[in-house]
Amino acid sequence: MIALKKAETRGRTDLDWLDSRHTFSFGEYYDPAAMGFSVLRVINEDRVTPGGGFPTHGHRDMEILSYVLEGALEHKDSLGTGSIIRPGEVQRMTAGTGVRHSEKNASPVEPVHFLQIWILPARAALAPGYEQKAFPEKERRGRLRLVASSDGREGSVVMHQDASLYAGLFGDGEQAPHAIAPGRSAYVHVARGEIDLRGSDGSHRLGAGSGAAITGESQVVLAGRASGTDRGEALVFDLP
Repeated sequence: MIALKKAETRGRTDLDWLDSRHTFSFGEYYDPAAMGFSVLRVINEDRVTPGGGFPTHGHRDMEILSYVLEGALEHKDSLGTGSIIRPGEVQRMTAGTGVRHSEKNASPVEPVHFLQIWILPARAALAPGYEQKAFPEKERRGRLRLVASSDGREGSVVMHQDASLYAGLFGDGEQAPHAIAPGRSAYVHVARGEIDLRGSDGSHRLGAGSGAAITGESQVVLAGRASGTDRGEALVFDLP
């Protein structure tokens, strides 16, 4: 079964420095029917104005992934990490027993557009940690590139949960299957452009910001709709 989540049904936080769209309940947006999917708890699409950002604040017992679409995101945390995250890079922060961090737009003139993703960890009270890796566009073009996993295979960042995250860019004629093992589920989120998601019940067109919760399927196929360099960009979560 494929259950669609249209972009326009998401929650929203609109501040002078932040425009954030919430796939699942977050902050002041609360929908008892949208409390996450499996161990996937948060997908926020954030746009931060030049010079703006999230001031230092704390988290516990969460795996937090950042995926930058445009611009540059500046990260600082209580572990002593300081970094800039750019398009094609994935950041993983294990909050564990407690970590404090800030995320700010690294540019005084250009906005930053990124996805903030929260995954529930397999266990509580992990040691806090940080990891960041780059995944070039050529590795994501016309295929699903593994970018986060429980064991770091294929050079992915490590998250402390039996889940995997894939990223792909798809133009017209480009497609990739994703097999789903028995007893597992998947969630697809379209970051930019349009994607056709094909399952046992046919094809679904998903636009930017839309998603789909997938259960009881053995395979889905992601296919592009745009030509040239204007490819659709999607994330696929393989979940317990």
